[in-house]
Amino acid sequence: MGPAAGPTGYMENSVSYSAIEDVQLLSWENAPKYCLQLTIPGGTVLLQAANSYLRDQWFHSLQWKKKIYKYKKVLSNPSRWEVVLKEIRTLVDMALTSPLQDDSINQAPLEIVSKLLSENTNLTTQEHENIIVAIAPLLENNHPPPDLCEFFCKHCRERPRSMVVIEVFTPVVQRILKHNMDFGKCPRLRLFTQEYILALNELNAGMEVVKKFIQSMHGPTGHCPHPRVLPNLVAVCLAAIYSCYEEFINSRDNSPSLKEIRNGCQQPCDRKPTLPLRLLHPSPDLVSQEATLSEARLKSVVVASSEIHVEVEPASTAKPALTASVGNDSEPNLIDCLMVSPACSTMSIELGPQADRTLGCYVEILKLLSDYDDWRPSLASLLQPIPFPKEALAHEKFTKELKYVIQRFAEDPRQEVHSCLLSVRAGKDGWFQLYSPGGVACDDDGELFASMVHILMGSCYKTKKFLLSLAENKLGPCMLLALRGNQTMVEILCLMLEYNIIDNNDTQLQIISTLESTGVGKRMYEQLCDRQRELKELQRKGGPTRLTLPSKSTDADLARLLSSGSFGNLENLSLAFTNVTSACAEHLIKLPSLKQLNLWSTQFGDAGLRLLSEHLTMLQVLNLCETPVTDAGLLALSSMKSLCSLNMNSTKLSADTYEDLKAKLPNLKEVDVRYTEAW
Repeated sequence: MGPAAGPTGYMENSVSYSAIEDVQLLSWENAPKYCLQLTIPGGTVLLQAANSYLRDQWFHSLQWKKKIYKYKKVLSNPSRWEVVLKEIRTLVDMALTSPLQDDSINQAPLEIVSKLLSENTNLTTQEHENIIVAIAPLLENNHPPPDLCEFFCKHCRERPRSMVVIEVFTPVVQRILKHNMDFGKCPRLRLFTQEYILALNELNAGMEVVKKFIQSMHGPTGHCPHPRVLPNLVAVCLAAIYSCYEEFINSRDNSPSLKEIRNGCQQPCDRKPTLPLRLLHPSPDLVSQEATLSEARLKSVVVASSEIHVEVEPASTAKPALTASVGNDSEPNLIDCLMVSPACSTMSIELGPQADRTLGCYVEILKLLSDYDDWRPSLASLLQPIPFPKEALAHEKFTKELKYVIQRFAEDPRQEVHSCLLSVRAGKDGWFQLYSPGGVACDDDGELFASMVHILMGSCYKTKKFLLSLAENKLGPCMLLALRGNQTMVEILCLMLEYNIIDNNDTQLQIISTLESTGVGKRMYEQLCDRQRELKELQRKGGPTRLTLPSKSTDADLARLLSSGSFGNLENLSLAFTNVTSACAEHLIKLPSLKQLNLWSTQFGDAGLRLLSEHLTMLQVLNLCETPVTDAGLLALSSMKSLCSLNMNSTKLSADTYEDLKAKLPNLKEVDVRYTEAW
């Protein structure tokens, strides 16, 4: 047996464990080499039971390997399929009853069947279904191997109404969606899930069956208990939608197909640019040839494939030349890529019947996902980068159907949802740009645009930066909607005047004329004029230099006080221990001389901080102790370069944000970060 191990270690050919359950961690393959021992206070006891357990495991593994070898040999040369089917059932029963606890025990029969099916392609449909039913018990707790997924995909395409799809494939797909962690590593699992959903859509009830399947994946409660379901469903939808335009994309830019990507093929890196990119950078020869074309050649050109027909219509009028230079390597933004070049004007995409059904099915699934309140924040985050091909965004049917999803985001009051309408980062376009008037996806007179602006303005985007962006890019649509009585746009125009966003005098007069042309606009403009008169009175020199509000004062109390006289000299304002919120920021920004502001133990939050940071740039002392502010609002303080004292005690300040503020506020000398992450 060998010498006994010491109280804490092991000697050669012996292993010491501190607990009996740890015996199972030792592989049975090493059973003949080791004498297992247990170290306990008072001596070393030989674990004969543990050695017996390991020997049994080793023996069972040898028997299992022999049986697997036997079945591989028997099934490699099938003669009668009745016998083959019987052997498969026996193999499955053996795997299910094996005492060995190893994933390979269940995977081995699946791999044998997968190889059998790949080598015998002349089987009848009934034989296919019999084999699938025979291996069904193993699929309850195991993902099918890649080759078997290909076989399942073929069955879904060829026999979508088969009962095997409903009875056998449904629990398999449910398990994939609940437990799969990365479709990038298992692309055939994603493809199988995609074909299964399309098979459900081919049933008599069609989308009703798909809808019930999505409901079963979400569960009956208001919160889905499986966090992987939504990302996996979105991944399947994106891949399916891409496949609808794949043949057109490949015919235009020679990019790898989904099949090539799945097989790991690497394409040459000297690939031609995509269609929109080539249109933005036409060669001189192409431009000169286009200029000399006769009118007879300006006919509609149809590029056809088995699934997609793309019609390119000639321009009716001459268009200005694009400013992008031929040698420019910078990547154009998404909207520019969808613009039409002088060589090609209107591009219309028409999908074939099968691609059209696929597109309709998976866009409908995105709509269903957007209807669940608990899924909407994650769905908005996943779709924020606009993960669709340019051809899809140029397809009128796709953008029209997807509009429902964007509308759901625009109606959600949660900032984490509707903020995803904006671009991921500066310089990139988001859904807000695509569905605003002039955007490639806008198919109305701006109703969705107004809805998006309304929810963004009602949140924390009532800022100079947001208004300046609207004034520079969407002033025309804003004025048109205001002229039609849209209250949100009337408010936008009033804020532009109030915050001095518009510098041009003629444009200001045009905005005023627009406001006075409707009843709601005239009323809001009169209120603006009243506020401006009150503001002049408020900012008139005079009044106290220091002011402290009584505890439990509210936003209304502060507004009433500031409207009572002149506060042009007010430099120090204390709202500590009052009940004011971020709403009072609209009154605070009107105090021109304010240098010290105390908000200790109030409900002043991130939205208020953003507004203060844009208007009170001369503020020197700010106390935010015990307020609900977070990193999202505190980061905005980086623009207040005059700050020399900042109290963030007991806030949700993070260490990273603190370091960022220190780097961007050169005059900051006194900082209190006690009881925060940065402390």
